[in-house]
Amino acid sequence: MAEQLSAETARPGSTTNSALNSKEPSRAGTPSNAGAEKAPEDSSKFKTLLGILRKFIGVSDLAAVRFSLPAQLLEPRPNLEYWHYLDRPDTFISIGDSDDDLGRMLGCLRFWFTKDLKYIKGKPCKPYNSTLGEFFRCNWKIEDTHPTLKTPTSAPSSSANSIAGDGKLVTVSYLTEQTSHHPPVSAFYIDCPEKGISARGYDQLSAKFTGTSVRVVAGAHNLGIFINLKNRDNEEYQLTHPAAYLGGLLRGSLSVSVADTCYITCPKTGLKVILEYLEEGWLGRSQNKVQGVVFKYDLKNDTTTKIKDVPEKEVLARIEGSWQDKVYYTLGSKAFAKVSEKNLIIDLTPLDPIAKVVPPLEEQLPNESLKFWDSVTNAIVGRQYSLATTLKTEIEEKQRQKATERKAADKEWQPRFFTGAVTPVGRPDLTKDGEEALKGLHSEQYHLEPNKEYGAF
Repeated sequence: MAEQLSAETARPGSTTNSALNSKEPSRAGTPSNAGAEKAPEDSSKFKTLLGILRKFIGVSDLAAVRFSLPAQLLEPRPNLEYWHYLDRPDTFISIGDSDDDLGRMLGCLRFWFTKDLKYIKGKPCKPYNSTLGEFFRCNWKIEDTHPTLKTPTSAPSSSANSIAGDGKLVTVSYLTEQTSHHPPVSAFYIDCPEKGISARGYDQLSAKFTGTSVRVVAGAHNLGIFINLKNRDNEEYQLTHPAAYLGGLLRGSLSVSVADTCYITCPKTGLKVILEYLEEGWLGRSQNKVQGVVFKYDLKNDTTTKIKDVPEKEVLARIEGSWQDKVYYTLGSKAFAKVSEKNLIIDLTPLDPIAKVVPPLEEQLPNESLKFWDSVTNAIVGRQYSLATTLKTEIEEKQRQKATERKAADKEWQPRFFTGAVTPVGRPDLTKDGEEALKGLHSEQYHLEPNKEYGAF
C-alpha cells in the first residue's frame, strides 16, 4: 500500500530502499528496452478484479484455488514481507514488563490493537503469492519506551521496566518461510532476546467471495499467535484471529472491516480476554467498535465464548473503544459506562508502521523474498505490466514443474528453517538452520549457505 511504503522509505535500510536501490542483479533481469505502459485507472482495476472474483462465487475457499492475477492488480511487494504482525514492534517488546498478571495481559492487548496498523493507516492490497521454500527475514530497531499499564495493584510506570532511559535501541528479529504450497501455509518466528520475548505461529487464510465482499478467516493450520515470556517462567499467550471482510469492491474503494469474536488466553496466569468486534451500527453505519472483558477462567472447563456469559465476579477489567482510533479499559467488574476512570490502552491516531531493516540484496539468497521477486517488482514499478505478468507466469510455471518432479519421485518437500510444513500443531519449531538464521539477524551477520534444493526454480 502506498501509505505504508512511504513510511518505510523514510528510513535508510528499510525494505523498500534495500530492495530497489541495490546494485545486485535480480534472478531474472528486466530488459531495459521494455517500454513503460499506462498505469490502469483504479476504476479499471476494480472492474477487472470483480470480473475475476465473480467466477468464484460459491467457491468455499479462494485461497485453495489456482488462479493468477495480472501484474497491474498487484502491489509490488512479496506476501511474506507484507504479511506480519509487527507494524509496531515497540508494543510487542513491552508485553512482559509489568510484574502484575493483569498488567501483562493489558500489555498483550496493547500489542494486539497495533499489530495490523497497516490496514488502518493505508489501503489493503494484494501482494505476490508466496512460493514454496521462499523466505523473508528482517530486524526492527526500536526504543523501549512504553510504560506498563495501571492495575489495581500497580500504578503505570513512567517508562518500561527493563531497558529504559538510556536511549538504547532494542532489536526484534523476524523469520518466516513458506512451508507448504497446497494448502498455502507459512511459518513465522519472532525473537527479542534482550527482552526475553518471542512469538511463533502458522499463517494460513481461507477466503470466500460473497458477491460484494471477501470474507477472510484463519485456515485450519492457523491457530493464532503464540507469545512466550521467558522472563516470566515461560508464560504463553495464545491470540486467535477474528474473521475480517474486504469490502468496497463495488464502489471502488477497498476497506477492511471486522465483525467477529476473538480470544487471548494465558493458562499459567488463568486469565482470558474475549473481544467482540461490532462493525455495523444504526442504519448500517460503520462504527469500528470493539468491546471486551478480561477475566479469570476455568482452565479445565473453558467454555465461555461470549462477554454476556462471563460471571461478573470473575471480571477484572472491561475494554471498549474503536479499533481504528482509541481503545480504553476500566478496572473491576462494573459496566464500562458506569466507571468514571477510563484508562487508555492505545491511541492509534499518531502511530505509523515502523520501518524494517533487511539484509542488503547482495547478501540475500535466490529464494529470499525481495531478491526472488526483484525482477517482477522492477517491472511493475517501471510500469512494464506485460513484462511483469510474463515474469510472474514463468515463476508460477516453474513452481508447478518442480512440484510435478517431486510427485513423480515420491519426494516430500522439507522446509529449511522450520521442522515441519504444518507441524507441530499451531507452534512451529525452528531447525538448526532456523536458529542460526535468527542468531545472524540478532548480530546483523546476514550470510547464509545456499539451499541444497529450491522449491520454485
